[in-house]
Amino acid sequence: MCASPTPGAPDQGDAAQVVHGSAVAFDGRACLILGPSGSGKSALALELLALGAGLIADDRVILRRDGHALRAEAPAAIAGLIEARGVGLLNAPAAPPAALALVVDLGTPETDRLPPFRERHIAGVTLPCLHNISRAVFAAAIRQYMLHGRKH
Repeated sequence: MCASPTPGAPDQGDAAQVVHGSAVAFDGRACLILGPSGSGKSALALELLALGAGLIADDRVILRRDGHALRAEAPAAIAGLIEARGVGLLNAPAAPPAALALVVDLGTPETDRLPPFRERHIAGVTLPCLHNISRAVFAAAIRQYMLHGRKH
């Protein structure tokens, strides 16, 4: 199992809730990046943007149930903005809301070389979850996962 829901994560039954995290999208599929303050959520999102992702939201993400899916979108006040620590707030083209396809939990280190499939349950939706590998290749691995999946 992926780590427990982040404080502020939506419980089953909530129509929409704001979570502390970042979200990017590849080909209309969203990746939600969660973790404690200072864990590198914005930094990882910036790396993913450099690899071709679109920015949905940074710092706060609105999650809405949409049938069997959970959609990520940006609060209007921060749409198209991402923080680069030591540089400032940067403009980025805002990606439209997208259905979550993956959760990345930066608050839990991955200890397995070939980890089992992990899941995160948010608002009654079960999503695949990756733990933090703390390696330079993490962003590239997330991109590959989002675009082409993982061998079972």
